Amino acid sequence: MSLVSVSGELPPLVLASKSPRRKVLLKQIGLVSFDMVGANINESIKPNERPRDAAVRLALSKAKTVSLDRSDAFVLGADTIVARGQTVFHKPANCKEAYKCLKNLSGRKHQVYTGVAVCRPDGRSFTKLAISIVTFKRLSGEEISSYIATEEWRGMAGGYAIQGKAAAIIKHISGSYSNIIGLPLHETMQLLSGIGFPIVHSWE
Repeated sequence: MSLVSVSGELPPLVLASKSPRRKVLLKQIGLVSFDMVGANINESIKPNERPRDAAVRLALSKAKTVSLDRSDAFVLGADTIVARGQTVFHKPANCKEAYKCLKNLSGRKHQVYTGVAVCRPDGRSFTKLAISIVTFKRLSGEEISSYIATEEWRGMAGGYAIQGKAAAIIKHISGSYSNIIGLPLHETMQLLSGIGFPIVHSWE
């Protein structure tokens, strides 16, 4: 199945992100014609803010920020947060932080929240939240160090990339796989279709 936006008559789609992973995910489901514009926002989580609420707020902030300059378009924003309970695992800045992340995730379940938001050309905005649960196998210090040596942790919330070598250390997932990568595809297409983004479903 491919999903193709009607071109030439209706507003374009803009992804409020420079993420190559989100770009690949959108193209995976047939959305091949869209612009990418990074959103310059403060991505800090507020004191006592729940991770799930932060994911939605930040996704909407990204979409709204980009829509200020692209009011002609449907603007899609997303934000992914890795957490265990109320403890958020950010993108590690160095090997030491990456080791600490993986040590804390070892043998435990954690949550991956992705907020998805779309701003329409008429100024209205809509959001969705996807939640996945990931369980890591129990990792030895040697296994953690070996994974860190792959460099896959760089730029990754929680210090791992499920679509890469980390697949070998993940025991179980519940929920959307694409959500863990950074964009829940089912929820994204539900949101776009539900607010009137022109999608033509083709089985060719």
